[in-house]
Amino acid sequence: MTRLSNKVAVITGGNSGIGFATARAFIAQGAQVVLVGRRAEAVEAAVAALGASATGVVGDVADLATHDKVADVVSQRFGAADIYVANAGVIDIQHSADVTPADYDRQFLTNTRGTFFGVQKIVPRLRDGGSILLVSSIAARKVLEGHAVYAGSKAAIEAFARSWALELKDRRIRVNVLRPGPTDTPIIGKLGVEGDRRAAFDVEMARAIPFGRLAEAEELAQAAVFLASTDSAFVTGVDIAVDGGATLA
Repeated sequence: MTRLSNKVAVITGGNSGIGFATARAFIAQGAQVVLVGRRAEAVEAAVAALGASATGVVGDVADLATHDKVADVVSQRFGAADIYVANAGVIDIQHSADVTPADYDRQFLTNTRGTFFGVQKIVPRLRDGGSILLVSSIAARKVLEGHAVYAGSKAAIEAFARSWALELKDRRIRVNVLRPGPTDTPIIGKLGVEGDRRAAFDVEMARAIPFGRLAEAEELAQAAVFLASTDSAFVTGVDIAVDGGATLA
């Protein structure tokens, strides 16, 4: 028996990185997965790679209409969902003195507002006993250079999780936080860390992480399976760091 048999999961930002690895892990455990992503071609490619157990929804979580679309797809195709993973996020690394209102809004609209209203919209479609998983970052607890706005946006969703864990307790819906450390995903390249710079980046990260390497997206995905399944049936309102000890360093 697989751990997520007959479960329906929604994963925002599910077309790449941690989101895609989580979708693949959930499907391997028997789930049907609804992937949400901004770029149609990326969503289509992810669905094609994952097969018949995946459904794609194109939309930006910063746009509240996306959450209506996701809820409609869940209702019409599956009737309800069991798991919601708020994974979509953006990051700009810059000194606070250089942050513009547009920079600030971009990160809070996606990371914070997108998470809040995504959960608000999906909760009526979640079955009792379901699981909500918010993907944060070690930046919410550990000061990292140039991460002030991003860290604030992620710290806010950790506060949401604690409130929602109590608000939803009567329906036995568990709400937890997955807090990745530096992870080997395409976002590293999007930040301009490529070629020779990538080799130097990996060396620097290895020195900063007690385990001596970046996390693999699949390692985060396995933690997500634990938090989504009944293996964690008595776990709610907690933050689980999957960071190789980086928060401690």
